[in-house]
Amino acid sequence: MGLDWSLKEIYESFKSKEFIDDLKKIDNGIEDLKVFSNSIYESSDRRKNLEDFINKLISLNLVITKIFNYANLTLSTDTKNSEGRKYLDIINSKQSDLAEPLTKIYKWIGSLDDIDEIINSSPLLKEHVFFIKEIVEKNKYILSEKEEAIIAKMRNTGSEAWLNYKDLLISTHKVDIELEGKDESLPLTVVLNMAYDKDPNIRKKAYEAEIESYKKIEEGIAAALNGIKGEVLTTSELRGYKSPLDMTLQESRMDEDILKAMLEAIKESLPVFRKYLRRKAELLGHKKGLPFYDLYAPVIDKEMRYTFEEGKKFVEKNFRLFSDDLADFAAKAFENNWIDVMPKEGKVGGAFCESIKDIEESRILLNYGGSFGDVVTMAHELGHGFHSECLKGESILNCDYPMTLAETASTFCEILVKKGAVKTASKEEVFAILEAEISDCTQVIVDIYSRFLFESEVFDKRRESSLAVEEIKDAMVRAQKEAYGDGLDNDYLHPYMWTWKPHYYYATANFYNFPYAFGNLFAKGLYAEYLKRGETFVEEYKNLLRITGKAKVEDVTKVMNIDVHDKNFWRNSLKLIEEDIDEFIKLSHQV
Repeated sequence: MGLDWSLKEIYESFKSKEFIDDLKKIDNGIEDLKVFSNSIYESSDRRKNLEDFINKLISLNLVITKIFNYANLTLSTDTKNSEGRKYLDIINSKQSDLAEPLTKIYKWIGSLDDIDEIINSSPLLKEHVFFIKEIVEKNKYILSEKEEAIIAKMRNTGSEAWLNYKDLLISTHKVDIELEGKDESLPLTVVLNMAYDKDPNIRKKAYEAEIESYKKIEEGIAAALNGIKGEVLTTSELRGYKSPLDMTLQESRMDEDILKAMLEAIKESLPVFRKYLRRKAELLGHKKGLPFYDLYAPVIDKEMRYTFEEGKKFVEKNFRLFSDDLADFAAKAFENNWIDVMPKEGKVGGAFCESIKDIEESRILLNYGGSFGDVVTMAHELGHGFHSECLKGESILNCDYPMTLAETASTFCEILVKKGAVKTASKEEVFAILEAEISDCTQVIVDIYSRFLFESEVFDKRRESSLAVEEIKDAMVRAQKEAYGDGLDNDYLHPYMWTWKPHYYYATANFYNFPYAFGNLFAKGLYAEYLKRGETFVEEYKNLLRITGKAKVEDVTKVMNIDVHDKNFWRNSLKLIEEDIDEFIKLSHQV
């Protein structure tokens, strides 16, 4: 077992015969779909037409995602790899060529008045009933073939170009800071990491230098935000959605009542989170609530350390207490070099999991540093991989699950590992684990709520005109005050949180905030069910993951007898965090 992932199972190289052949398959597949879309109204055999379309789309999607995965994974561990960058651009360009033929085909599907009869006459179509019915449902939001093609191509020079510009500004941005009597100019990521430093002076200095530094790039990033949000408003209105939020909810396969129930429960719980923030502020010597620069500050010098070997064994052991299938999957990922473990030059930061449907495998990127947080991240990404494992054998068209359900398995795996650690930890270690867990939940609940409020206001104002930098900053501060209340020191908020958070700049994934809260709370609710049901829960849980790509959110959750329209479900999940906060406050007087 090595510490670098193996990609040879996908392709030997960009120059390999298989890779070159697959590139040609994409061109041929797109051309085939174009011809097919032009002749679809001429054939009277509608069942055969629909079956042919499903088969063509499966073949094309498998090869497109395979090449995309290979290029993206290569680039992730070697950011200067010119071939990886080139082929990502090529794939994006080729995909935009699909807009016109797919629109024609979707419109034809939407015109079939006997669609149920056609589906019921074919095993292949019955297998893809949800995929087909979703096309029918979304038909009223599809524009003409020419309009869809124009939007797809213009996006490359519109929102995609603005996103690339913002990424360039942030990735090359330097922060001027004085450290140990020396003036330095450091990358933004280095300064952001100082928020976790043990020295309070460094944390405050980094925050002040970071805030000051944005003045150099604020106008450019504001232009990117205005450009992207303007495009989203234009396209969502052209398609007939009530708003970008309406569009996002439909893409997330959930209705507004589910979102309202969750947000109302979150709003009710905010005083509990503020109690935690004020107590953390007291422990760090603050009297007016927690300043933003101390949100991630350690409150106890008791860090649990794990070598990768120890972390791996710890994860596998706690997974096995829940399910042999989950533990066996983790073992397979370790043994077969599916994981790129350590930080290295040219490797992107953070962590992610990529599913390669064509070979039914996953690849996981980590930047393992040996902290307990790194062990939790490993469990999180393996959870994503296990979700894909549960989808093995499903058609690629039935594997596209919405953002709201994307964090279910990953967060559930985090819970298993954290609960396992608490069982064997000392009182000081339990306190450190609890603080890290509550800090994470505060981000996923309170900060996410502030991001939802902020994005809502930005869209509302962008309808009328572009927002000036000061307007954007004011909207961010208002959102933070409403969400955090007296938990934060209002003299030290963060008016620039919109600059480097990537989620505001995805034109095809708006409001990429509430799905994190949904995923966290839904996983907590599932864990509570597991404690009640015991062993019978495991198979039901795997079945839930298996259907995430072919049912609406409420129908997926009903598999576990969970009603996500019921505010009490969300309250009960939040209650679990409240219990952790009460325990944290109790322990804070003892350690």
